[in-house]
Amino acid sequence: MKKVLIVTYYFPPSGGPGVQRVLKFVKYLPESGWQPAVLTVRDGDYPARDESLLDEIPSHAVVYRTKIFEPYRLYRKLTGKPPNAPVDVENIPRSGKKKSASERVAELIRSTFFIPDARIGWYPYAVSEGLEIIRREGIDAIYSSSPPYTTALIAQKLHRKTGLPWIAGFRDPWTGFLSTPQRWFFPAAIDRYLEATVFKSATMVEAAWRGILKDIIKKIPDIDCQKLIYLPNGFDSEDYPNVQPRNDGIFTVTYTGSMYGKRNPQTFLQGVEQAVQEGSVEREQIKLKFIGRFGGEVKEMFQQCSIRDRIEEVSYLPHSRSVEELLQADALLLVVDEADGSCEIVPGKVFEYLGAERPIIALAPEGAVAELIRETNAGWVVPNRDIAAIKQAFVECYQKTLYHNHRFEPNREAIRRYDRREITRQLAVLLDNVIRRH
Repeated sequence: MKKVLIVTYYFPPSGGPGVQRVLKFVKYLPESGWQPAVLTVRDGDYPARDESLLDEIPSHAVVYRTKIFEPYRLYRKLTGKPPNAPVDVENIPRSGKKKSASERVAELIRSTFFIPDARIGWYPYAVSEGLEIIRREGIDAIYSSSPPYTTALIAQKLHRKTGLPWIAGFRDPWTGFLSTPQRWFFPAAIDRYLEATVFKSATMVEAAWRGILKDIIKKIPDIDCQKLIYLPNGFDSEDYPNVQPRNDGIFTVTYTGSMYGKRNPQTFLQGVEQAVQEGSVEREQIKLKFIGRFGGEVKEMFQQCSIRDRIEEVSYLPHSRSVEELLQADALLLVVDEADGSCEIVPGKVFEYLGAERPIIALAPEGAVAELIRETNAGWVVPNRDIAAIKQAFVECYQKTLYHNHRFEPNREAIRRYDRREITRQLAVLLDNVIRRH
């Protein structure tokens, strides 16, 4: 069996959506003739931890964990945050929100010295261990998963040292993305240089949404487009138990994930408030359930909402419990970040929603998410700022569920194309191709 070294920061016990892509690759690659060896960190400073995911690491996987220098303890001290506060929940502020002096200092340090990101302290440990793994395991190819973008630099060094073919995987764009720091000229130039060298030197680049590939072509017009491959996120059908929606006469809309800054439920809450005020829905017959990690502004929105007694906030849940919550809901809420280029963003969570086969109310611009929802006949797509359209979608879904005995029928054949097993098979084909060409 051929062997691939997978370089990834996010791996159990890391939680959150970023870990699922690699974890499922590791699970299903042997079915297509590839044995994975994973290079990851020991005691990572993850935005979320999910110890239950350790049980999902398949027995065939060989996992190597190395030391890492994590600077976020200092970052928390500088910004006055609690020692265990997630570092990502407040780093994409809403337009017009001013940062405190300590936050500005911390952001300046982050943007000036942590290039391409704050995980650069892993680089020396990972390169050293990666070379040893390649020698010991007889590795045939390398795959890296970014962000963090440090993983791509690690894989690039291993690629150059060993001559092994390398597929660079990306779940988000690199420079200029809404979650990347605003750097001043000199560090920004370094970051752009590193980004360009990765895209040019990788044997192949795969991306979880097409907008990432468009971003690469825009930045590097002369890049060989044949090595740019779209490999979507997906869902694992084996993760979904036989759970039915609650039959309690309460229309429950569930959101799972994180919310902060530009990704927030303000217009959705306003739409529901209007529906209640107009009598289009019965206040006591609705529940809005938000599960995950939420920034201070979002928590304030919950508290200030006139229907706050119908809002339930639940902290981060293990992945299996989160999936059960999706299955028990009557509808699912998806919110795409408000930002330039957001029409291209496809959150990995939308595929998990598709796998649950519950109607989706998506607050998203016309673009990739809207096309996906319509392709799979999975629900409603409304502009994030159109409160009237949001209200109408909510009321229609509410009435169909409680009063019209409507049976939701998505396009299951289209949904099956996004099963993780199928996506992993496609990755295995790419791996076969790169070693054949090399």
